[in-house]
Amino acid sequence: MRLTVIGTGYLGAVHAACMADIGHDVLGVDVDAEKISALAEGRPPFYEPGFDEVLTRALASGRLRFGTSLREAAVHGEVHFICVGTPQQAGSRAADLRYVEAVVDGLVPHLPASCLVVGKSTVPVGTTARLTDRIARLVPTGVRADVAWNPEFLREGFAVEDTLRPDRIVVGTVGRESDETLRRLYAPMLDAGVPYISTDPSTAELVKVAANSFLATKISFINAMAEVCDAAGADVVTLADALGHDTRIGRRFLNAGLGFGGGCLPKDIRAFTARAQELGVGPAVAFLDQVDAINERQRTRTVELARRLVGGDLTDRRVTVLGATFKPNSDDVRDSPALAVAAALHRQGADIRVHDPEGIANARRAHPELRCEEDLLTACRGADLVLHLTEWGQYRELDPVKLARVVRTSVLVDARNALPHDEWRAAGWTVKGLGRPAPADRPPVAPAGEALRATIASPAVEADHTGLPSPALPAGKV
Repeated sequence: MRLTVIGTGYLGAVHAACMADIGHDVLGVDVDAEKISALAEGRPPFYEPGFDEVLTRALASGRLRFGTSLREAAVHGEVHFICVGTPQQAGSRAADLRYVEAVVDGLVPHLPASCLVVGKSTVPVGTTARLTDRIARLVPTGVRADVAWNPEFLREGFAVEDTLRPDRIVVGTVGRESDETLRRLYAPMLDAGVPYISTDPSTAELVKVAANSFLATKISFINAMAEVCDAAGADVVTLADALGHDTRIGRRFLNAGLGFGGGCLPKDIRAFTARAQELGVGPAVAFLDQVDAINERQRTRTVELARRLVGGDLTDRRVTVLGATFKPNSDDVRDSPALAVAAALHRQGADIRVHDPEGIANARRAHPELRCEEDLLTACRGADLVLHLTEWGQYRELDPVKLARVVRTSVLVDARNALPHDEWRAAGWTVKGLGRPAPADRPPVAPAGEALRATIASPAVEADHTGLPSPALPAGKV
């Protein structure tokens, strides 16, 4: 099939290359001529594992090319994918749809024949209906342009895998013809057994924001538990392990730490709450405001912890930040929790050194006030404090003995709870994680016999739903 992919960021560039790789004739379009030139030459404009190989293969096949003309795209495609960004509006929590609307306005008047316009961008529920009306006003006489929504579920760092072997394909259409077109387009995935969920556009639009909201809630829940653990002297990692054995909960994404960032989760949950308020159901998703607040508070807590560990004053204290990207296996620093913490420490007078395996160039552009180092040991030399803020695999392989020789003070904050704390402590480091007490901080555990005698002497009581004391019952699953 002849496809156009309009917008060649993470989503669009990967989608274009992968669709060509499975046999379609694809034209990728973007207003950024420099990005288009790089892609056309086989140079990925961002770091994404495996993407360079797929891009090279697709270009060599002759099925993939790139350009900047929406008029050319209109002539080329029988299916047009909209993959542009939907950032948060300035001064608002709502999504900014200007780029989506600009694609429609620049493409539709030039359509020479009937086609299908498919949105993949993350948008507020109801967008398909609004774009259908907009397209109806712009489409040439005698041409029909149907609209469908096919949300993306890409994880940066796994974008190629998630495109070629997704865990599900969701499409929202208003007619059987559009659905059949998308089934043909995704036939290789469907033949491989990928679930295909066909629904209405509103449900399809909601799937993405609902999924991101659920994921954000799960992450913020365990981070809230980490805060409680810090206050109570408990260990959030053991807590998460115990919770994860419950099949109703599961262990994935129950890793307490610095929280989520990037170009999707934060702005998507905010846009969801804004749209819910427009629909008159704001209270139904009001909890997402607290999810957002907990996530932001993790950054503040990390800054406060760093300040305490250097004696209460960050002025002229050298702090090494390990990690600049919002997650590993990416060079994306958009809304990076690591850089937010680094910038906050800098504002409080700290002498910051930032290291990252892939994100240094983007970190320098985003925060020119921070000193970014290509070499890890150079970044750590003379440090009063080391902060582990992005869980790159390289950092888990660090030799704490070797690193202790170059820092001034062997103090580590593992804000991702991803390093082997016992190994670092054995090498002489003071280690603090979020929600993880140091061994000396743990409350003493009474011997089993003493605990049993104490229980017999003072029977436990707990309140039932009436609020009155009732005998404690054996623990069991609800």
